[in-house]
Amino acid sequence: MDSANIKNTGLRGITIATTKISDVNGALGKLIYRGYLVKDLAENTTFEEVIYLLLYERLPGIDELEEFTKKINSESDLHDGIIQAMKIMPKDSLPMDVLQACISLLSNYEEDVTSKSRDIVTEMAIRLISKTSSIVATWQRIRNDEEPIKADPKLNHASNFLYMVSGKYPSKEVSHFFDTCLVLHAEHSFNASTFSAREVASTRAHIYSAVSAAVGSLSGELHGGANQRVMEMLQKIDSVENVDNYIENELAKGRKVMGLGHAVYQVDDPRALILAPMSKRMGELAGETKWYEMSQLLEKNAKEVFKKKKNMDIYVNVDFYSASLYHSMGIPVDLFTPIFAVSRVSGWVAHVLEEQFAEAAPKPVLYRPESEYIGDYCGPAECFLEDLEER
Repeated sequence: MDSANIKNTGLRGITIATTKISDVNGALGKLIYRGYLVKDLAENTTFEEVIYLLLYERLPGIDELEEFTKKINSESDLHDGIIQAMKIMPKDSLPMDVLQACISLLSNYEEDVTSKSRDIVTEMAIRLISKTSSIVATWQRIRNDEEPIKADPKLNHASNFLYMVSGKYPSKEVSHFFDTCLVLHAEHSFNASTFSAREVASTRAHIYSAVSAAVGSLSGELHGGANQRVMEMLQKIDSVENVDNYIENELAKGRKVMGLGHAVYQVDDPRALILAPMSKRMGELAGETKWYEMSQLLEKNAKEVFKKKKNMDIYVNVDFYSASLYHSMGIPVDLFTPIFAVSRVSGWVAHVLEEQFAEAAPKPVLYRPESEYIGDYCGPAECFLEDLEER
């Protein structure tokens, strides 16, 4: 193959496996979990129902949901060893690094972490979903010299996270908003972090290794870290009055505008359309609407500038409005990406289960892509020996 014709595509457009978990239709702006539009799930279900759907391929009945919610709550406590490990970590450690380290540590507390039983691995998956939330909340407490708070069995997963972080019970409306955020971020087909999880799972490594790899992938600013970058951008702009020339100035300097554009969608991200009005309302509840107003004006200006200067359409992605929404909830900016993980872990574990226990043919195989070597070639052995002599 002619190396000059090879492009670094990042595997875009390359189908590497089949899945029954989710589908993204970028042209139509549709995201589907197990056959259901994410818009319908966000409006009519809870995060617990979505977890159940991702793991068991169907929505739960009323009694099943009640038992499943209790199950998730019952798995939320962290082992003393995990908490002690966090207490000796530097307080300025990156939250995603802490999360990745603690997820790896969790495997040491499993009796049969290498089990090949789907039922046993599914139990581990539920524990991972529950404890990921606890790890993020616990680290927020520890790094601020506060004692960790245990989950309240009367609360759902979303409410418990907000409670364990702040020590305050969230209002019904705020809890509902956060629950919807978890639903929207739960799954997105073969994104970078999910691909990382599946690639590791394809080696038959255990589920904790696969999820740890996914966390590492999500931490990058081009993936889960983008929502943090959006908020940092808003804080840099600081006011609605400063928005007008921002897009043109950034493009003139060759910089990216975070929260704009997506690897798949050719229209506005369907999740952003749900998050935007929530961001507006959350700003009203917090008594500070400027973050939403700035986001709205940035979106408007960006679409106009890209059309005028580049003759192209640009669209907002899920990070664009989730940033202002989380900020208005009082969540620290560097917890935005860990919160992404609190939700997306449900999708990761579903993909690990599918990768390792899929019943459909063909069976999953070890992921092993090829590359084209474009480096130097020194020729026969005598050339190598001559090089050595010259040194």
